[in-house]
Amino acid sequence: MWNESVVNRLNEKLNASKNGGGAKRIEKQHASGKLIARERLEILFDEGTFVEVGGLIESRITDFGLEDKKVPGDGVVTGYGKINGRIAFASSEDFTVIGGTLGEYHSLKICRIMDMAYETGAPFISINDSGGARIEEGICSLSGYSGIFYRNTKMSGVVPQISVILGPCAGGACYSPAISDFIFMSRDSSYMFITGPQVVKAVTGEEVTQKELGSADVHMNKSGVNHFVYDNDEKCLLGVRELLSYLPQNFEEKPKAETFNYSKQGDDLQEIISDNQRKTYNVKQLIDNLIDDDSFFEVQKEFAKNMVVGFARLNGECIGIVANQPNHLGGSIDCNSSDKAARFIRFCDCFNIPILSLVDVTGFLPGKSQEHQGIIRHGAKVLYAYSEATVPKISLITRKAYGGAYIAMNSKNMGADIVFAWPIAQMAVMGAEGAVDIIFRRQIEVAQDKQAERERLICEYEDKFMNPYIAAAHGYVDEIIMPEDSRDRIIKAFDMLKTKNVERPCKKHGNMPL
Repeated sequence: MWNESVVNRLNEKLNASKNGGGAKRIEKQHASGKLIARERLEILFDEGTFVEVGGLIESRITDFGLEDKKVPGDGVVTGYGKINGRIAFASSEDFTVIGGTLGEYHSLKICRIMDMAYETGAPFISINDSGGARIEEGICSLSGYSGIFYRNTKMSGVVPQISVILGPCAGGACYSPAISDFIFMSRDSSYMFITGPQVVKAVTGEEVTQKELGSADVHMNKSGVNHFVYDNDEKCLLGVRELLSYLPQNFEEKPKAETFNYSKQGDDLQEIISDNQRKTYNVKQLIDNLIDDDSFFEVQKEFAKNMVVGFARLNGECIGIVANQPNHLGGSIDCNSSDKAARFIRFCDCFNIPILSLVDVTGFLPGKSQEHQGIIRHGAKVLYAYSEATVPKISLITRKAYGGAYIAMNSKNMGADIVFAWPIAQMAVMGAEGAVDIIFRRQIEVAQDKQAERERLICEYEDKFMNPYIAAAHGYVDEIIMPEDSRDRIIKAFDMLKTKNVERPCKKHGNMPL
């Protein structure tokens, strides 16, 4: 038998690592409504599967009293395990150890586990709860961040990267989440900002609270930095598990098919979506009618509501959905919705997720504000993303598809594999009213009853030039279908496209408008 002191020494080290900053700090963490690092990993991973890596690593810095503060593990728990039965890697910062601050060895642990995720082709989840760069370690802590950012970029498009903000995330620490694919935040305990309230006040004189500056709701509703908001740590981590159930392990795989139920009736769509082009509707009702029951997982739900994006299952297969939302800004495309759609499209293309576009768009949002914000530049991102994507791409035009926005929403010559349209669909440079006012201006001016003449010309123009049969005759629409047939036709089209293979020109990379 080994000497008892050998075993005791190991157990002491392991216990010191597991206890983090000690009972008082753990109690304080719980009192603030937050879980500790290891509790979060227990929720994230399947029960009993998490394996820690680097649990005994310690900081080598002894200046400024760090010798008395350091703990085995150095304020972050890293390792791997299974989520929904599949391997994943994670780091979870421990706020009870020196405020979860990032130092040389703290970052080394994160970089090593990221390398393992990259080399094995499995998702990486970063749980952030940190006071930022460890001031006592100076340039070494800053260098640690740069190593993480570099790996975030190298891993982009190779494996899914998910950042979970469950506490403070300030300064340079924000940029790792920003480079990752999706950001989750807890409504009550997390916040992100580059400069905190005190610095803002010192530099600009503006007084602002942490919540006003960078809360979960601020980054969901206003900045668009955040993708998912939940009420607490547990719900946030369960949300991560749900998201991963839609995704493949890496760019060389396709999403896993699931069993499914479908209980809706397609003929309800004629009730949901009126043939009166002026009457709005909620596109989420259309989505729910087309997809498998309870399978829509919306992304950035509260940001840029005129565009709806998210994952869903169709006949058990994962797809990405990009849809105009007629009941918000008339479904027009603005700067924020352009960014939202383009980023989602590119993610789907990275990880072999087919894209369904539901089109009902009046155009790009007009006005001085949008032009000054760069709608040309932002809108070009959608055009670029759709054109670049090689995954199966299907469009369904339900009603309006006008002007440049028609082109941008995955039109035929932008690379759509199949374009369906309903009989009430209208495709034109602009709406009939605007077209008539331009083309027939003089004819209306000389008419005895100007209003009656204008209305007659609008009806005539709509009937002759804006029906989907013109587009079908020219090959811009593949099929005109009834609403109740939509689900079946889309399923068959995606099934046909499963073996789609597109060769792109050999180049380093394109120059996307940013």
